[in-house]
Amino acid sequence: MKITELFEQGEFVVTAEVGPPKGCHIENLLEEAKTYLSGISAVNVTDNQSSVMRLGSLATCKALKDEGLNPIFQITCRDRNRIALQSDLLSAAMLGIENVLLLTGDHTKMGDHPQAKPVFDLDSVSLLHTAKLLEEGVDLGGNKLVGEPPKFAKGAVVSPCSDSVDAQLAKMERKVAAGADYFQTQAVYEPEKFIKFMEKAKQFGKPVQLGIVIPKSAGMAKYMNDNVAGIHVPQEMLDELRADKEKTKAGITGVEIAARIIKECRPYCQGVHIMALGWESKVPALLEQAGIC
Repeated sequence: MKITELFEQGEFVVTAEVGPPKGCHIENLLEEAKTYLSGISAVNVTDNQSSVMRLGSLATCKALKDEGLNPIFQITCRDRNRIALQSDLLSAAMLGIENVLLLTGDHTKMGDHPQAKPVFDLDSVSLLHTAKLLEEGVDLGGNKLVGEPPKFAKGAVVSPCSDSVDAQLAKMERKVAAGADYFQTQAVYEPEKFIKFMEKAKQFGKPVQLGIVIPKSAGMAKYMNDNVAGIHVPQEMLDELRADKEKTKAGITGVEIAARIIKECRPYCQGVHIMALGWESKVPALLEQAGIC
């Protein structure tokens, strides 16, 4: 089911992210997804996240779909040229995978194969445009597709807590013009910045899901502050994560922080996207504490 249909129905759309393993056995991933994520709207599948080689997103999406879950196919421009990107989009449609999240992708230097040659033939904006063309029955070269064209729910990403809000709004506007149907945000730890951003972003008329990463430790939060653009974990949250190490280690503190953020931001967005980073088991408790289910 397209998640755009859920937005149109006024549902507060909840998605969560899983990362395929570095191998070809996904029994554990499927079991955890069925156990902890079966009650949410859809499950994002990352595409060689952080440029680390893993099992493919598309194959994992098909396996999740076969188990009754609703997958979102994340596809990045880092590893494929425009021919392969279009081919993978058509492959997803053929497999009945209608939800996509279209990303530029992290540079290969960040990952476990830093010597790999990056492609970046397209970027996230031009990939959105490409998907829109495929929906119109033609490819990027102007050639007609055979038969009924695919139809996607086309997602994009925005960073509402970036230092350059105007630049993010301009990029969001370009993505809307290129065909974006909905947005998922980078992780938010500063609700006041998110709210201010959303007041300006509502002009585009597209649903936005609040991005949440459950903080696992003060060290993890500090790492994000130092290395991840568009994310800033305030000092009071760092102190909270340090206050009771056992409570933090058990995930209790991180879930409490994430739930507070969701509650504060919920009136200003149309859904939430949870990046659990291996803590999928915490998702049900998070949603319960946030008052979503």
